[in-house]
This record gives sequence, C-alpha cells and structure tokens, in this order.
Amino acid sequence: MSTTLPRIFVALDCADPAQALDWAHRLDPAQCGLKVGKELFVTAGPDPVRRMIERGFAVFLDLKFHDIPNTVASACAAATRLGVAMLNVHASGGRAMLAAARTAVDRAAAARGGRAPCLVAVTVLTSLGDGDLADVGVVGTAAAQVQRLAALTRDCGLDGVVCSAQEARALRAACGRHFRLVTPGIRLADARTDDQVRVVTPEQAIRDGADHLVIGRPITQARDPLATLAAINAAVSKVSA
Repeated sequence: MSTTLPRIFVALDCADPAQALDWAHRLDPAQCGLKVGKELFVTAGPDPVRRMIERGFAVFLDLKFHDIPNTVASACAAATRLGVAMLNVHASGGRAMLAAARTAVDRAAAARGGRAPCLVAVTVLTSLGDGDLADVGVVGTAAAQVQRLAALTRDCGLDGVVCSAQEARALRAACGRHFRLVTPGIRLADARTDDQVRVVTPEQAIRDGADHLVIGRPITQARDPLATLAAINAAVSKVSA
C-alpha cells in the first residue's frame, strides 16, 4: 500500500470526460488526488483515469465493487493494473469477497512491479438509516453495523474504510492508528448548508481521525479553486502537525 497518498481527493462527479480532464489540467497533482466515480467511468471508461495518472495524479477509483468473490477479485485486479492509487469495495460483500479483493490487488501489484493501491471498503452508505437497514434484515443500528463491518474489513487485511465524518472518531478508537479512514461529504466552514445537515470542516474531520478527505463542489465551484484547495491543505497541515 502506498504511504504517500494525498490528504485531499477532489471529487470529479460529472459525466463529461472533457470537463473532468479540464479539472485535471487546472489542478496540481502535488496538492491533491482525484476521485473518479461511477458516472464518469460508465460514460467514458478507463481512458480519463489513465490520462489523469499520466498527469501525475493519485486517482481514487470509487466504483464500490460488490459481487461474488471471483468477479470482485477480477475487477480489483483490473483497477490495480490501471494504476489507481485507491479503490473500494462494499464490506457487506462478506469475508470471502473481501479476502479475494485483498489477494487480487496484491498479486496484480506484484505482477506489475509496483506498490499495491490502497484498498478500502464502504460499510453503510450514509443515505441509509436504522429503518432502511431493518428493511433488508439488518438487526441493530446503523452505527453498530458500521463498527461490525469495519472490524470485518480490518480482519480481512484491507487498508481501511470509507466513512462519514461523524463516524471517524469512533472508528479510529476501535480500529487503531494504522487503519485508513476516507471521509467524503466535507464542507467548508463558511459554506451554505441546509439547517438539518451537520457541517464538518476539513480541520474537524482530521481532528476526529480521518486520513483522507474527499471534497467536490466546495473546491470545483469555488471562485478560485486553486486558492481554496491551498487553504484547505494549509488548514489540514496545521491540524496534522
């Protein structure tokens, strides 16, 4: 697993490869990584990812693989050969699937003579609450399920989990210092937000134990995206020091 991943991954959540690659040319790979999700990947395939990597960016391929172990293993191996720095699977795929993903990533990385990408798992989607989990037969709270699946992820040798900022502190305490926590949904302190949404700033997420922050619109829709990214990096560095 790479030990030099950037703190900030800028989410390029769009379907237009030209727009995504424009961002790749405007941003600095020394200051951030890039996150590519389903929308762009389904529209344009792996070519934009290759071009981002050629530009020097660490790419987080956010496709959340969840299938039978052999299928997920093949997908993870393909992502590793593509050269991404981070990829994810769903922890709810179970022990055999997680173990197959771990083995596939390590073997593919060894075959290409490089470091294995950071392999993380999604526990419970932040769109799901206790009632939603009950609908699919999960007994207990969403918070308990997150802890259960994070422990399974760690036991299967994966590098960490994707988690909400609200979960970071508890997961850091439960899973230890070397278990990576990747946190999306970060807002800047002066961002406008709905009254019912708790704003978690980059600084607070790092204080609570997050290792990597996925930030989209607060950077890409800023008046000066590069200055905003620089300010976030500076603030995060102060907390980390």
